[in-house]
Amino acid sequence: MRLLSYPTFSVGLLFYYCCTIFSQTPEITSRRPYEDLAHQIITKGLPQGKAYEVLYELTSKIGHRLSGSPQAAKAVEWAKRTMESFGFQNVRLEPVTVPRWVRGPVEEAMIVNSPSIGTRSLKICALGGSIATPEEGITTDVLEVQSFEELQTMGDRAKGKIIFFNRPMDRSNINPFESYGGAVNQRGSGAIEAAKAGGVAALVRSMTMRQDDVPHTGAMHYNDIIPKVPVAAISTVGAKLLTDLIQKEKNVKVKLRLTCQSLPDVESANVIGELVGSEKPNEVVLIGGHLDSWDKGQGAHDDGAGCVHAIEALRLLKELGLIPKRTIRAVMFMNEENGLRGAKAYAAKRRPGEKHIVAIESDAGGFSPRGFGVQADSQIVEKVARWSYLFDSIDADRISRGGGGADISELGKQGVPMIGLRVDPHKYFDYHHSDNDTFDKVNERELELGAVSLAILCYVIAQEGL
Repeated sequence: MRLLSYPTFSVGLLFYYCCTIFSQTPEITSRRPYEDLAHQIITKGLPQGKAYEVLYELTSKIGHRLSGSPQAAKAVEWAKRTMESFGFQNVRLEPVTVPRWVRGPVEEAMIVNSPSIGTRSLKICALGGSIATPEEGITTDVLEVQSFEELQTMGDRAKGKIIFFNRPMDRSNINPFESYGGAVNQRGSGAIEAAKAGGVAALVRSMTMRQDDVPHTGAMHYNDIIPKVPVAAISTVGAKLLTDLIQKEKNVKVKLRLTCQSLPDVESANVIGELVGSEKPNEVVLIGGHLDSWDKGQGAHDDGAGCVHAIEALRLLKELGLIPKRTIRAVMFMNEENGLRGAKAYAAKRRPGEKHIVAIESDAGGFSPRGFGVQADSQIVEKVARWSYLFDSIDADRISRGGGGADISELGKQGVPMIGLRVDPHKYFDYHHSDNDTFDKVNERELELGAVSLAILCYVIAQEGL
Protein backbone atom coordinates (compact mmCIF):
# COMPACT_ATOMS: atom_id res chain seq x y z
CA MET A 1 0.00 0.00 0.00
CA ARG A 2 2.77 2.47 0.89
CA LEU A 3 4.79 1.61 -2.20
CA LEU A 4 1.79 2.20 -4.43
CA SER A 5 0.66 5.43 -2.81
CA TYR A 6 4.08 7.09 -2.47
CA PRO A 7 4.80 7.73 -6.19
CA THR A 8 1.22 8.95 -6.70
CA PHE A 9 1.64 11.47 -3.89
CA SER A 10 5.03 12.62 -5.21
CA VAL A 11 3.79 13.21 -8.76
CA GLY A 12 0.75 15.07 -7.47
CA LEU A 13 2.86 17.22 -5.19
CA LEU A 14 5.34 17.98 -7.97
CA PHE A 15 2.48 18.95 -10.31
CA TYR A 16 1.04 21.25 -7.63
CA TYR A 17 4.33 23.05 -7.05
CA CYS A 18 5.06 23.39 -10.75
CA CYS A 19 1.65 24.94 -11.34
CA THR A 20 2.14 27.28 -8.39
CA ILE A 21 5.58 28.39 -9.56
CA PHE A 22 4.50 28.92 -13.15
CA SER A 23 1.44 30.85 -12.06
CA GLN A 24 3.63 33.18 -9.95
CA THR A 25 6.32 33.79 -12.58
CA PRO A 26 5.87 37.18 -14.27
CA GLU A 27 5.08 37.13 -17.97
CA ILE A 28 8.00 38.40 -19.99
CA THR A 29 5.64 40.72 -21.90
CA SER A 30 4.06 42.15 -18.73
CA ARG A 31 1.99 45.31 -19.02
CA ARG A 32 2.87 46.56 -15.56
CA PRO A 33 5.86 48.92 -15.19
CA TYR A 34 9.21 47.31 -14.37
CA GLU A 35 7.80 43.79 -14.19
CA ASP A 36 10.06 42.66 -17.02
CA LEU A 37 12.98 44.28 -15.23
CA ALA A 38 12.21 42.50 -11.95
CA HIS A 39 11.96 39.20 -13.78
CA GLN A 40 15.29 39.88 -15.46
CA ILE A 41 17.05 40.68 -12.19
CA ILE A 42 15.60 37.63 -10.43
CA THR A 43 16.47 35.20 -13.22
CA LYS A 44 19.98 36.63 -13.39
CA GLY A 45 20.61 36.85 -9.67
CA LEU A 46 19.43 33.42 -8.55
CA PRO A 47 21.51 31.21 -10.87
CA GLN A 48 24.46 33.57 -11.37
CA GLY A 49 24.60 35.61 -8.16
CA LYS A 50 27.88 36.15 -6.36
CA ALA A 51 26.56 37.17 -2.93
CA TYR A 52 27.37 33.84 -1.29
CA GLU A 53 30.85 33.74 -2.79
CA VAL A 54 31.55 37.29 -1.64
CA LEU A 55 30.23 36.57 1.86
CA TYR A 56 32.55 33.57 2.09
CA GLU A 57 35.53 35.81 1.35
CA LEU A 58 34.53 38.32 4.03
CA THR A 59 33.65 35.89 6.79
CA SER A 60 35.95 32.94 6.23
CA LYS A 61 39.07 34.75 5.05
CA ILE A 62 38.81 37.77 7.38
CA GLY A 63 36.45 36.62 10.13
CA HIS A 64 34.98 38.80 12.86
CA ARG A 65 35.62 42.53 12.49
CA LEU A 66 35.27 44.54 15.69
CA SER A 67 35.88 48.26 15.17
CA GLY A 68 39.52 49.23 15.52
CA SER A 69 40.77 45.66 15.17
CA PRO A 70 43.26 44.43 12.53
CA GLN A 71 40.41 42.38 11.03
CA ALA A 72 38.27 45.49 10.63
CA ALA A 73 41.14 47.20 8.81
CA LYS A 74 41.43 44.20 6.50
CA ALA A 75 37.67 44.33 5.87
CA VAL A 76 37.90 47.97 4.79
CA GLU A 77 40.57 47.12 2.23
CA TRP A 78 38.61 44.04 1.15
CA ALA A 79 35.43 46.05 0.55
CA LYS A 80 37.28 48.67 -1.49
CA ARG A 81 39.07 46.01 -3.55
CA THR A 82 35.82 44.07 -4.13
CA MET A 83 33.92 47.14 -5.32
CA GLU A 84 36.75 48.06 -7.66
CA SER A 85 36.88 44.53 -9.06
CA PHE A 86 33.18 44.76 -9.97
CA GLY A 87 33.72 48.04 -11.77
CA PHE A 88 31.79 50.35 -9.46
CA GLN A 89 32.37 54.06 -9.91
CA ASN A 90 33.89 56.51 -7.44
CA VAL A 91 35.08 53.78 -5.09
CA ARG A 92 36.58 55.50 -2.08
CA LEU A 93 37.22 55.51 1.64
CA GLU A 94 35.76 58.16 3.93
CA PRO A 95 37.87 58.27 7.12
CA VAL A 96 36.32 57.90 10.56
CA THR A 97 37.86 57.51 14.01
CA VAL A 98 36.48 54.50 15.90
CA PRO A 99 36.77 53.07 19.43
CA ARG A 100 39.05 50.15 20.19
CA TRP A 101 37.88 47.70 22.86
CA VAL A 102 39.55 44.32 23.32
CA ARG A 103 38.12 41.31 25.09
CA GLY A 104 41.35 40.04 26.63
CA PRO A 105 42.51 36.46 27.15
CA VAL A 106 40.50 35.62 30.28
CA GLU A 107 36.72 35.38 30.61
CA GLU A 108 35.54 33.08 33.32
CA ALA A 109 32.79 32.67 35.83
CA MET A 110 32.11 29.84 38.20
CA ILE A 111 29.75 28.90 40.96
CA VAL A 112 31.89 28.49 44.05
CA ASN A 113 31.32 25.72 46.62
CA SER A 114 27.63 24.99 46.16
CA PRO A 115 26.51 22.31 48.65
CA SER A 116 24.69 20.44 45.86
CA ILE A 117 26.93 20.82 42.80
CA GLY A 118 30.28 22.01 44.18
CA THR A 119 32.28 24.24 41.85
CA ARG A 120 30.74 24.66 38.39
CA SER A 121 31.93 26.79 35.46
CA LEU A 122 29.47 29.07 33.68
CA LYS A 123 29.73 30.09 30.01
CA ILE A 124 30.03 33.88 29.89
CA CYS A 125 31.52 36.61 27.72
CA ALA A 126 32.25 40.24 28.51
CA LEU A 127 29.82 42.78 27.11
CA GLY A 128 31.41 45.21 24.68
CA GLY A 129 32.84 48.21 26.50
CA SER A 130 33.04 46.57 29.91
CA ILE A 131 35.94 47.24 32.24
CA ALA A 132 37.98 44.36 33.62
CA THR A 133 37.62 42.85 37.05
CA PRO A 134 40.55 43.07 39.46
CA GLU A 135 43.26 40.59 38.48
CA GLU A 136 42.13 38.14 41.14
CA GLY A 137 38.52 38.46 40.02
CA ILE A 138 35.39 39.23 42.02
CA THR A 139 33.95 36.54 44.30
CA THR A 140 30.68 37.31 46.03
CA ASP A 141 27.00 36.39 46.36
CA VAL A 142 24.63 36.71 43.41
CA LEU A 143 21.37 38.67 43.57
CA GLU A 144 18.87 37.75 40.84
CA VAL A 145 16.36 40.32 39.52
CA GLN A 146 14.02 40.52 36.55
CA SER A 147 13.98 44.29 36.09
CA PHE A 148 15.56 47.58 37.13
CA GLU A 149 12.41 48.33 39.11
CA GLU A 150 12.79 45.13 41.11
CA LEU A 151 16.45 45.95 41.76
CA GLN A 152 15.46 49.34 43.15
CA THR A 153 13.31 47.65 45.79
CA MET A 154 16.20 45.54 47.10
CA GLY A 155 17.81 48.29 49.16
CA ASP A 156 20.90 47.17 51.06
CA ARG A 157 20.49 43.57 49.83
CA ALA A 158 22.16 44.58 46.54
CA LYS A 159 25.28 46.06 48.11
CA GLY A 160 28.47 44.13 47.41
CA LYS A 161 26.64 41.59 45.21
CA ILE A 162 26.91 40.48 41.59
CA ILE A 163 23.58 41.56 40.14
CA PHE A 164 22.11 38.88 37.87
CA PHE A 165 19.63 40.33 35.35
CA ASN A 166 17.58 37.35 34.23
CA ARG A 167 14.61 38.70 32.25
CA PRO A 168 14.17 36.45 29.17
CA MET A 169 13.08 37.62 25.77
CA ASP A 170 9.29 37.29 25.60
CA ARG A 171 8.46 34.19 23.56
CA SER A 172 4.82 35.22 23.13
CA ASN A 173 5.65 38.03 20.69
CA ILE A 174 5.26 37.05 17.07
CA ASN A 175 8.14 39.28 16.00
CA PRO A 176 11.33 38.39 17.94
CA PHE A 177 12.67 41.91 17.39
CA GLU A 178 9.91 43.12 19.71
CA SER A 179 11.08 40.60 22.29
CA TYR A 180 14.65 41.82 21.89
CA GLY A 181 13.51 45.40 22.42
CA GLY A 182 11.74 44.36 25.60
CA ALA A 183 14.83 42.76 27.14
CA VAL A 184 17.92 44.52 25.77
CA ASN A 185 17.95 47.41 28.26
CA GLN A 186 19.42 44.92 30.77
CA ARG A 187 22.43 44.58 28.51
CA GLY A 188 22.80 48.24 27.68
CA SER A 189 22.25 49.73 31.14
CA GLY A 190 22.67 46.78 33.49
CA ALA A 191 26.12 47.87 34.68
CA ILE A 192 24.84 51.36 35.52
CA GLU A 193 21.83 50.07 37.44
CA ALA A 194 23.90 47.47 39.27
CA ALA A 195 26.38 50.13 40.40
CA LYS A 196 23.62 52.54 41.44
CA ALA A 197 22.24 49.81 43.71
CA GLY A 198 25.66 49.13 45.23
CA GLY A 199 26.48 46.04 43.19
CA VAL A 200 30.10 45.25 42.33
CA ALA A 201 29.49 43.50 38.97
CA ALA A 202 26.65 42.36 36.72
CA LEU A 203 25.68 39.23 34.81
CA VAL A 204 23.07 39.57 32.06
CA ARG A 205 21.05 36.80 30.46
CA SER A 206 22.01 36.49 26.77
CA MET A 207 19.68 38.14 24.27
CA THR A 208 18.35 34.99 22.62
CA MET A 209 15.38 32.67 22.97
CA ARG A 210 17.51 29.68 22.09
CA GLN A 211 18.45 27.34 24.92
CA ASP A 212 22.16 26.67 24.51
CA ASP A 213 25.46 27.22 26.25
CA VAL A 214 26.71 29.98 23.93
CA PRO A 215 26.78 33.49 25.44
CA HIS A 216 25.81 36.49 23.29
CA THR A 217 27.79 39.71 23.60
CA GLY A 218 26.67 43.23 22.64
CA ALA A 219 27.13 46.87 23.52
CA MET A 220 26.78 48.29 27.01
CA HIS A 221 27.48 51.76 28.32
CA TYR A 222 28.50 53.59 31.46
CA ASN A 223 27.46 56.86 33.06
CA ASP A 224 30.39 59.09 34.02
CA ILE A 225 28.80 60.03 37.34
CA ILE A 226 28.16 56.40 38.36
CA PRO A 227 31.02 54.04 39.39
CA LYS A 228 31.94 51.57 36.67
CA VAL A 229 31.50 47.85 37.35
CA PRO A 230 32.37 44.91 35.05
CA VAL A 231 29.55 43.17 33.21
CA ALA A 232 29.25 39.93 31.25
CA ALA A 233 26.58 37.99 29.38
CA ILE A 234 25.73 34.49 30.57
CA SER A 235 24.39 31.75 28.30
CA THR A 236 20.74 30.77 28.63
CA VAL A 237 21.75 27.33 29.86
CA GLY A 238 23.99 28.97 32.46
CA ALA A 239 21.22 31.36 33.43
CA LYS A 240 18.85 28.45 34.07
CA LEU A 241 21.44 26.62 36.14
CA LEU A 242 22.11 29.72 38.20
CA THR A 243 18.45 30.64 38.81
CA ASP A 244 17.55 27.05 39.74
CA LEU A 245 20.40 26.99 42.23
CA ILE A 246 19.46 30.36 43.73
CA GLN A 247 15.89 29.14 44.29
CA LYS A 248 17.17 26.02 46.03
CA GLU A 249 20.16 27.28 47.99
CA LYS A 250 19.40 31.02 48.36
CA ASN A 251 22.98 32.23 48.90
CA VAL A 252 24.93 31.35 45.75
CA LYS A 253 28.46 32.66 45.38
CA VAL A 254 30.08 33.27 41.96
CA LYS A 255 33.63 34.19 40.98
CA LEU A 256 33.85 36.45 37.91
CA ARG A 257 37.08 37.31 36.12
CA LEU A 258 37.45 39.50 32.99
CA THR A 259 40.54 41.00 31.37
CA CYS A 260 38.92 43.30 28.77
CA GLN A 261 40.05 46.90 28.23
CA SER A 262 39.49 50.01 26.15
CA LEU A 263 42.45 51.27 24.11
CA PRO A 264 43.00 54.57 22.25
CA ASP A 265 40.78 55.29 19.25
CA VAL A 266 41.83 54.02 15.82
CA GLU A 267 41.56 55.47 12.33
CA SER A 268 39.21 53.50 10.06
CA ALA A 269 36.81 54.27 7.22
CA ASN A 270 33.43 53.86 5.60
CA VAL A 271 33.72 52.28 2.15
CA ILE A 272 31.71 53.68 -0.77
CA GLY A 273 31.04 52.66 -4.37
CA GLU A 274 28.49 53.89 -6.89
CA LEU A 275 26.58 53.52 -10.11
CA VAL A 276 26.42 57.16 -11.17
CA GLY A 277 23.07 58.46 -12.36
CA SER A 278 22.68 59.38 -16.01
CA GLU A 279 20.19 62.23 -15.54
CA LYS A 280 20.25 63.31 -11.89
CA PRO A 281 23.63 62.19 -10.56
CA ASN A 282 23.39 64.44 -7.48
CA GLU A 283 20.26 62.69 -6.27
CA VAL A 284 21.35 59.63 -4.31
CA VAL A 285 19.70 56.32 -3.48
CA LEU A 286 21.82 54.91 -0.66
CA ILE A 287 21.92 51.19 0.12
CA GLY A 288 24.17 49.71 2.76
CA GLY A 289 25.07 47.63 5.76
CA HIS A 290 27.74 47.76 8.45
CA LEU A 291 31.15 46.26 7.85
CA ASP A 292 32.08 45.83 11.50
CA SER A 293 30.88 42.97 13.66
CA TRP A 294 31.37 41.74 17.19
CA ASP A 295 34.45 39.66 17.94
CA LYS A 296 32.41 36.46 18.25
CA GLY A 297 31.73 34.08 15.36
CA GLN A 298 32.30 35.53 11.88
CA GLY A 299 29.68 38.27 11.68
CA ALA A 300 27.94 36.42 8.85
CA HIS A 301 24.32 37.43 9.46
CA ASP A 302 25.25 40.57 11.43
CA ASP A 303 26.09 42.24 9.18
CA GLY A 304 28.19 40.52 6.55
CA ALA A 305 24.95 39.60 4.81
CA GLY A 306 23.80 43.23 4.67
CA CYS A 307 27.09 44.40 3.18
CA VAL A 308 26.99 41.65 0.58
CA HIS A 309 23.34 42.45 -0.23
CA ALA A 310 24.31 46.01 -1.13
CA ILE A 311 27.41 45.04 -3.13
CA GLU A 312 25.58 42.31 -5.03
CA ALA A 313 22.63 44.59 -5.80
CA LEU A 314 24.94 47.06 -7.56
CA ARG A 315 26.86 44.27 -9.26
CA LEU A 316 23.68 42.78 -10.69
CA LEU A 317 22.51 46.12 -12.08
CA LYS A 318 25.90 46.75 -13.67
CA GLU A 319 26.09 43.22 -15.04
CA LEU A 320 22.71 43.71 -16.71
CA GLY A 321 23.83 47.01 -18.22
CA LEU A 322 21.22 49.01 -16.32
CA ILE A 323 22.16 52.67 -15.94
CA PRO A 324 20.03 54.42 -13.29
CA LYS A 325 18.78 57.97 -13.73
CA ARG A 326 19.85 58.77 -10.17
CA THR A 327 23.03 57.64 -8.44
CA ILE A 328 22.85 54.41 -6.49
CA ARG A 329 25.47 54.39 -3.74
CA ALA A 330 26.56 51.39 -1.69
CA VAL A 331 27.96 52.29 1.73
CA MET A 332 29.75 49.89 4.05
CA PHE A 333 29.45 51.68 7.40
CA MET A 334 32.04 51.20 10.12
CA ASN A 335 31.36 50.98 13.88
CA GLU A 336 27.63 50.29 14.03
CA GLU A 337 28.01 47.79 16.85
CA ASN A 338 29.64 49.97 19.47
CA GLY A 339 29.38 53.61 18.54
CA LEU A 340 27.70 54.44 15.20
CA ARG A 341 30.65 56.66 14.38
CA GLY A 342 30.63 55.67 10.72
CA ALA A 343 26.96 56.57 10.41
CA LYS A 344 27.46 59.88 12.20
CA ALA A 345 30.50 60.81 10.12
CA TYR A 346 28.72 59.97 6.87
CA ALA A 347 25.64 62.02 7.75
CA ALA A 348 27.71 64.95 9.00
CA LYS A 349 29.93 65.19 5.92
CA ARG A 350 29.21 68.18 3.68
CA ARG A 351 28.24 67.06 0.17
CA PRO A 352 27.53 70.27 -1.77
CA GLY A 353 24.73 69.99 -4.31
CA GLU A 354 23.89 66.45 -3.29
CA LYS A 355 20.55 65.17 -2.02
CA HIS A 356 19.72 61.76 -0.57
CA ILE A 357 16.25 60.84 -1.76
CA VAL A 358 16.19 57.62 0.27
CA ALA A 359 18.44 55.49 2.48
CA ILE A 360 17.98 51.70 2.47
CA GLU A 361 19.64 49.35 4.94
CA SER A 362 19.97 45.60 5.31
CA ASP A 363 20.82 44.65 8.90
CA ALA A 364 18.50 41.81 9.88
CA GLY A 365 20.44 38.85 8.52
CA GLY A 366 20.72 36.91 5.30
CA PHE A 367 17.39 35.11 5.63
CA SER A 368 14.53 34.94 3.12
CA PRO A 369 13.28 38.45 2.27
CA ARG A 370 9.69 39.23 3.20
CA GLY A 371 9.42 42.86 2.14
CA PHE A 372 10.39 46.33 3.27
CA GLY A 373 9.62 48.65 6.15
CA VAL A 374 9.36 52.32 5.20
CA GLN A 375 9.95 55.11 7.71
CA ALA A 376 8.51 58.17 5.99
CA ASP A 377 5.27 60.09 5.58
CA SER A 378 2.16 58.32 4.30
CA GLN A 379 2.59 59.57 0.75
CA ILE A 380 6.05 58.06 0.41
CA VAL A 381 4.97 54.80 2.06
CA GLU A 382 2.19 54.55 -0.53
CA LYS A 383 4.63 55.29 -3.37
CA VAL A 384 6.91 52.47 -2.29
CA ALA A 385 3.98 50.12 -1.66
CA ARG A 386 2.71 50.54 -5.21
CA TRP A 387 5.75 48.55 -6.39
CA SER A 388 4.95 45.55 -4.18
CA TYR A 389 3.84 43.45 -7.16
CA LEU A 390 7.45 43.39 -8.37
CA PHE A 391 8.28 41.12 -5.43
CA ASP A 392 5.25 38.80 -5.61
CA SER A 393 7.09 35.94 -7.25
CA ILE A 394 9.69 35.76 -4.47
CA ASP A 395 7.24 36.31 -1.58
CA ALA A 396 8.88 39.61 -0.61
CA ASP A 397 5.93 41.89 -1.26
CA ARG A 398 5.03 43.01 2.29
CA ILE A 399 5.61 46.76 2.36
CA SER A 400 4.46 48.67 5.41
CA ARG A 401 5.18 51.68 7.57
CA GLY A 402 8.07 51.54 10.02
CA GLY A 403 11.60 50.51 9.24
CA GLY A 404 15.09 51.70 8.55
CA GLY A 405 18.26 50.82 10.39
CA ALA A 406 20.81 52.12 12.89
CA ASP A 407 23.32 53.36 10.31
CA ILE A 408 20.79 55.27 8.23
CA SER A 409 19.04 56.67 11.29
CA GLU A 410 21.45 59.63 11.26
CA LEU A 411 20.23 60.51 7.76
CA GLY A 412 16.67 59.93 8.96
CA LYS A 413 17.18 62.70 11.51
CA GLN A 414 17.83 65.01 8.55
CA GLY A 415 14.50 64.08 6.97
CA VAL A 416 15.75 61.43 4.54
CA PRO A 417 13.15 58.64 4.05
CA MET A 418 14.43 55.34 5.43
CA ILE A 419 13.73 51.79 4.26
CA GLY A 420 14.79 48.55 5.90
CA LEU A 421 14.91 45.16 4.19
CA ARG A 422 12.67 42.82 6.17
CA VAL A 423 13.58 39.15 6.25
CA ASP A 424 12.27 36.08 8.05
CA PRO A 425 13.20 37.07 11.64
CA HIS A 426 12.74 33.87 13.59
CA LYS A 427 16.31 32.51 13.63
CA TYR A 428 18.18 35.80 13.81
CA PHE A 429 18.65 35.84 17.58
CA ASP A 430 19.85 32.24 17.57
CA TYR A 431 23.05 33.63 16.04
CA HIS A 432 23.16 37.34 16.92
CA HIS A 433 26.42 38.55 18.57
CA SER A 434 27.63 35.04 19.33
CA ASP A 435 29.99 32.31 18.19
CA ASN A 436 26.99 30.84 16.34
CA ASP A 437 27.07 33.62 13.71
CA THR A 438 29.18 31.86 11.09
CA PHE A 439 29.09 31.48 7.32
CA ASP A 440 27.60 27.99 7.41
CA LYS A 441 24.45 29.40 9.06
CA VAL A 442 23.61 31.40 5.91
CA ASN A 443 21.54 29.78 3.16
CA GLU A 444 22.85 30.63 -0.30
CA ARG A 445 19.48 31.00 -2.01
CA GLU A 446 17.99 33.09 0.78
CA LEU A 447 21.00 35.41 0.66
CA GLU A 448 20.72 35.85 -3.12
CA LEU A 449 16.99 36.58 -2.82
CA GLY A 450 17.76 39.44 -0.45
CA ALA A 451 20.24 40.89 -2.92
CA VAL A 452 17.83 40.74 -5.86
CA SER A 453 15.12 42.36 -3.74
CA LEU A 454 17.40 45.30 -2.99
CA ALA A 455 18.50 45.53 -6.63
CA ILE A 456 14.90 45.80 -7.83
CA LEU A 457 13.85 48.36 -5.25
CA CYS A 458 16.84 50.67 -5.48
CA TYR A 459 16.75 50.70 -9.28
CA VAL A 460 13.04 51.50 -9.48
CA ILE A 461 13.43 54.32 -6.96
CA ALA A 462 16.46 55.61 -8.84
CA GLN A 463 14.30 55.75 -11.97
CA GLU A 464 11.08 57.09 -10.49
CA GLY A 465 12.12 59.00 -7.38
CA LEU A 466 9.92 59.31 -4.30
